[in-house]
Amino acid sequence: MTSNPANTVVIVDAVRTPIGRRNGGLSGCHSVDVLGTAQKALFDRTGIDPLEVGQVVGGCVGQVGMQSMNVTRTAWLTAGLPIDVPATTVDAQCGSSQQATNLAYALVASGTVDAAVGCGVELMSNVKFGATTPKDPDSGRPINRNYFEHFEFTTQFEGSERMADHWGLTREDCDAFGKRSQDLAARAWEEDRFGTQVVGVEAPVLDDEGTPTGDTRTIARDEGLRETTLEGLAQLKPSGRPDGVHTAASSSQISDGAGAVLLMTEAKAEALGLTPLARVVDTCLVGSDPEFMLTGPIGATRKLLADNGMAIDDIDLVEINEAFASVVLCWEKEVGPDMDRVNPNGGAIALGHPLGGTGAILTTKAVHELHRVDGEHALVTMCCGGGLGTGTLLQRV
Repeated sequence: MTSNPANTVVIVDAVRTPIGRRNGGLSGCHSVDVLGTAQKALFDRTGIDPLEVGQVVGGCVGQVGMQSMNVTRTAWLTAGLPIDVPATTVDAQCGSSQQATNLAYALVASGTVDAAVGCGVELMSNVKFGATTPKDPDSGRPINRNYFEHFEFTTQFEGSERMADHWGLTREDCDAFGKRSQDLAARAWEEDRFGTQVVGVEAPVLDDEGTPTGDTRTIARDEGLRETTLEGLAQLKPSGRPDGVHTAASSSQISDGAGAVLLMTEAKAEALGLTPLARVVDTCLVGSDPEFMLTGPIGATRKLLADNGMAIDDIDLVEINEAFASVVLCWEKEVGPDMDRVNPNGGAIALGHPLGGTGAILTTKAVHELHRVDGEHALVTMCCGGGLGTGTLLQRV
């Protein structure tokens, strides 16, 4: 496969913060500090001048409070990065920072800029579910009666259960997948598989009442991992329907964290003396049934494979967001991957899912894992609220 260095887009670095558990080590931080840490790390690690970047595109779902007013731009400035570099924050629900990274890719591929950053953040400990639709003052709801003329409005929890019903998944299937995620994540940390991608965050130490003590500590490890047995999982109550197949142990965790990816043309990387980690082969954003809500990765995977003349067996590594166990298990039934290549270091069930930060985090995981296993192609895909699927196809260089 040949390419033109002038319009071939490469990733020269990708970093992520540790993923903090709800009310954990990152909960005393401000979102702009967490995202700014990831943004600045790109330049500390590569040694390039951040003024080389033409635009920054970030993802965030809860754009309210500390995450309002274009959090991507504010994080950049808070990190002491140059005021000349503009930034935009986008919302594609859970896929926000993957879509942000894909848009950064498009800016570079189109020749609009030579280099861009794709990134994202979410501090769900502080900006909670529902914060963007306050009850007081009442600023209206996200949908109205006209929506109901076309679709039933379902939650992600109900959507995950409908998927399980449709594809014949059982409670035992989902429990086993939840344990798989925890086991693989624990092995990854034991073997230091994340060492090349995680940048520590200096975080305030809180007392028992959640008040800062004035001291700080460095958070350097994912906090969502926990000892898991199938016997223990069987005792948990369903988290969606009363008779549902999902529990807290087979669903993604409420989390805090951020990720950032530095992209540029191959020619730009060569001129700056940088060795790329991966080439972006293709990206996509697809629509899916909003009543099932979470089937988007199926369509995104099929599109990327078809558009690039590939089969699923040509993919050496998949990072698919574990929003719920059924998302991955239904995708598996439809796409037929070798599951040993899927989320080999655990996923959001074990590590956490900081909404708008997860896409950049998954891309970071994929790029570094490709090099660790000497693989060639990786696929990153996510389901998103409202019925969307994000996709990115990468090739190691």
